[in-house]
Amino acid sequence: MADFTGTRAFPRRTALKAGVAAGFAGFLLPGLAGCTPEGRPDIVTVAGGEPGGFYLEFAGLLAESLQRHGVAGQATALTTGGSLDNLGALLSGKATFAVALSDSAAQRAASGDAAAVGISAVGKVYENYVHCIVRRDSGIPDVAGLVGRTVAVGEPGSGTSLTTPRLLEAAGLASAGGSGGVTVLSLGLNEGLAALREGTVEALFWSGGVPTAAIAAAHDDVGLALLDLAGLLPALRPKYGVFYDRVLIPESAYPGIPAVWTVGVANLLLCRSDLDDRIVKRTVELLVEHADELIPRSSLGVQFLSPESLINTPGLPLHPAAAAAYRQFHG
Repeated sequence: MADFTGTRAFPRRTALKAGVAAGFAGFLLPGLAGCTPEGRPDIVTVAGGEPGGFYLEFAGLLAESLQRHGVAGQATALTTGGSLDNLGALLSGKATFAVALSDSAAQRAASGDAAAVGISAVGKVYENYVHCIVRRDSGIPDVAGLVGRTVAVGEPGSGTSLTTPRLLEAAGLASAGGSGGVTVLSLGLNEGLAALREGTVEALFWSGGVPTAAIAAAHDDVGLALLDLAGLLPALRPKYGVFYDRVLIPESAYPGIPAVWTVGVANLLLCRSDLDDRIVKRTVELLVEHADELIPRSSLGVQFLSPESLINTPGLPLHPAAAAAYRQFHG
């Protein structure tokens, strides 16, 4: 039997804020206000994601906070296709920090170019929820009902484009051509939702926070449904390991859509392993002391910036300066 000890259902935003405040009340690191400008970079870039998704919203909030608290002279968020693009930007030096799915990060960290430079985690910043989205009037009741359909599997460069083929494999849905397969199109969130509206795809896979603003808007427009993906975990975990959990998208996330269990993937804040220790330490301090500034406005609440979750970075080690900062935090 599969081990579902990682099963999680998230609290509402109000509970989240209370948890952040209570969790950090007795464990604050030295204040950012007391830091000197020594070692402060002039420009910091945070690689984010597509408009309408959590990645870019979080990256924007983090950039604002880095600049507001003097961690960087100037900080900006970078619009990208998602996790894989972000990892490329990080390794090339185009980005100082990047957000990425843990499965994407671990795969890239093992590649030759990444191994030469090194990728380290600054912390787990929130949980991603894999959405399998269909139109409410599609008549598709479950993942098995996707046989013979056309599905959008994520934009090239996104973490979704790595995770989705693994899910289809676990579901026994070989892509295009096979009698029991699906036809796949490489479309991201916004293009995929447009195709779903037009009927050129019948399902869209997307990995992001809950609720995702663009999905909420599309649901208001045409009416959507979400398919349960949690049943794929017994086939997914033996092959791909620690990256995947059973998580709940609650009924309150998208009004009118029933609660559904799905697959969760940790979203990590990453840096190059050669990033200056002082910058990493001050960023950890910011994640701890100013967590309330970094919660996307559309969030109902996710496993986000808590003492336990920040250090839980499956498949990727913490940067040594981050690990030292968390040890100070925990005493």
